[in-house]
Amino acid sequence: MTQSHTSPRFTGVVPPVVTPFTPEGEVDHESLAGVVEMLITGGVAGLFALGSTGETAYLTEAQRVAVLETIVRANAGRVPVIAGAIELTAPRIIETAQKLVAAGADAIVTTAPLYTLNSQAEIGRHFRLIAAAIDAPLWAYDVPVRVHTKLSIELLLDLAADGVIHGLKDSSGDDVAFRRLVAANRAAGSPLQLLTGHELVVDAMLLAGADGVVPGFANVDVEGYVRLFEAAARGDFDAARDAQERLNERFELVFAPRGYSGDAMGVGAFKVAMQARGFIAHAGMAVTVEPLAADAIAEVRAIAERTGLAAAPARA
Repeated sequence: MTQSHTSPRFTGVVPPVVTPFTPEGEVDHESLAGVVEMLITGGVAGLFALGSTGETAYLTEAQRVAVLETIVRANAGRVPVIAGAIELTAPRIIETAQKLVAAGADAIVTTAPLYTLNSQAEIGRHFRLIAAAIDAPLWAYDVPVRVHTKLSIELLLDLAADGVIHGLKDSSGDDVAFRRLVAANRAAGSPLQLLTGHELVVDAMLLAGADGVVPGFANVDVEGYVRLFEAAARGDFDAARDAQERLNERFELVFAPRGYSGDAMGVGAFKVAMQARGFIAHAGMAVTVEPLAADAIAEVRAIAERTGLAAAPARA
């Protein structure tokens, strides 16, 4: 059944908001509100709550709702907020999504089913069930590294044609598939808004036709991504490439911690740099994630300092 929701425009820089924690492992809502203010002041066009960078998989249902409530309250309606309802299957996603919509989400994003082994047809039914049960636009989140399923171009455009999904957050890392999707979406009249999560090649993805980017590293260097997007929007891809290369130089801090899990390396390094910039009070991760040792923290901080990220940016 075709959905009648009017989808907010998610274009430009739409960062997945980091979830700060206290040393005791509780959500640090004061720091979280500060992160939202920093991102909006930095020029973002939207906020992605409860994504992988927000460590949503480690949060309880109550914590997820509370995190979104803090983000919505701090945002105060300035930019649209899309919230991740990431759960095993459609019935559980629907329960979570309904709570997130009630808490103020402007749109919901979800993945293919987790754990279960489904066909593309079953995945299509999964998205249709969710869309029919929530009072908000639904987006698809293509992240096969976490769900072990790649969403096909045919499925995405079929769902878009029926008004089931309004956009895609692409974290597949498959640049060929994304380029093909951009072309197919354009040929179909552009029913989908397309955001890339491939934050080291944003300049190329924008040149290809992406509507925007969802970069976890924007929690560390939001101005860099805004500068990149603005350069691409005015057609100055030399400036966009320069901004991308500067971001990539700074992104090297993510590769500094060695021997840790992907979550500890990526988000853990983000948080160390964010704490060094004064954006959050503590760099702790969710309770089951291995904390970075002193030597890894020192290396991350050294890269941040060497690349000009050791202090908070001046505010106008």
